[in-house]
Amino acid sequence: MTAEATDVPRFVVVGIGADGWAGLTDRARDELRGATVVYGSTRQLALLPALDATTVAWTSPMSEHLHRVVSEATAAEVHVLASGDPMFHGVGSTIVGAVGRDRVRILPTVSSASLACAELGWDLARTHVISTVHHEVESVVPVVTDGRRVLVLSRGAHTPSEVAEVLTRNGFGWSSMTVLEQLGGPGQRIVESLARSYRPQPHDALNIVAIECVGPRTSRLPGLPDDAYENDGQLTKSAVRALTVSALTPGGRALLWDIGSGSGSVAIEWLRADTEGSAIAFERDPVRAARLQRNAARHGVADRLTVRGGVPDSLDVAPEPDAVFVGGGLDDGVLTAAWQALLPGGRFVANAVTLDTQSLLVEWHARAGGTLRRLSIETVEPLGSLTTWRPALPIVQWITTRQDDQS
Repeated sequence: MTAEATDVPRFVVVGIGADGWAGLTDRARDELRGATVVYGSTRQLALLPALDATTVAWTSPMSEHLHRVVSEATAAEVHVLASGDPMFHGVGSTIVGAVGRDRVRILPTVSSASLACAELGWDLARTHVISTVHHEVESVVPVVTDGRRVLVLSRGAHTPSEVAEVLTRNGFGWSSMTVLEQLGGPGQRIVESLARSYRPQPHDALNIVAIECVGPRTSRLPGLPDDAYENDGQLTKSAVRALTVSALTPGGRALLWDIGSGSGSVAIEWLRADTEGSAIAFERDPVRAARLQRNAARHGVADRLTVRGGVPDSLDVAPEPDAVFVGGGLDDGVLTAAWQALLPGGRFVANAVTLDTQSLLVEWHARAGGTLRRLSIETVEPLGSLTTWRPALPIVQWITTRQDDQS
């Protein structure tokens, strides 16, 4: 049944830029002239001329106010103002997700990313865009690499200072930073600086930070150096980690369970591989759990990683995973609980070092199929005044995909 055939409210989301009423299309103006109630930020509402509609400014936190409006609205039509393109990191996507696309009409204007690229002469299709509105500023870390152009949608006036600090701390201090404020409006202002020489200054809350990256070449592929993680020795080493994360096949909005997470390196590199993924790390040791969270923050993925306690107790209250990695605490009870929770089509990877746990994986391989392989890595190390190959402990790895009929 369509929205027109029901009595439920319909939502009209109108994108508005810093140029206000003058920048709106005739269709958008007509919509607002005919509105009965219009929601928006205080800044957005101030851009409108006198209307017959009741205007309501968002209260803080906006997300809670928006939830109440969407769930409790009684007017036949509810108009909502959004910055620029409502479907580009905007409120339009939130409303559609809550009530369905049939009950929402979107009237976009030019996005801040498009305005910034037009001002800078950048190709938007080749520019990476990150939003810090709902993510920590460290989320820029997995994206920056030498020669890349990045736009950071700011949370507020303080974001440029935070971006400069993160860039400098991660070896990108020579990157050029351009802060573009009130784009397209009469108050437009552009401030340029190197990240390393940026000095905190007053910025308009409506700003976007453009970065031309100068620094090390980085990759989102798994297998970061071991010293990229704070650890107490409980760390899946780089080469094995690369094979493990690859076997887990990260991609899209998938959830990983990392059981016996230790330093969190597998979960962190799963998250670095795809920006839509999420992970739950199960770690019973509170010291390691705190260290894991520091590692996640350092690599810019902390906002997508949840840390839970030990297994199997914590597994019962966790959402069902799309992928499971068991690296620590490996026993039959843990394997059984994790396997039963895994969604059909999900990937299961377990690594074992001791003969006891390796034998357990041999049994599970016979029961559930998949691939069983033994990984043996040797590295060159000193031997007195000479050098030799030093083997690491061999690891048996079991990889499988759960089928619909497996239990």
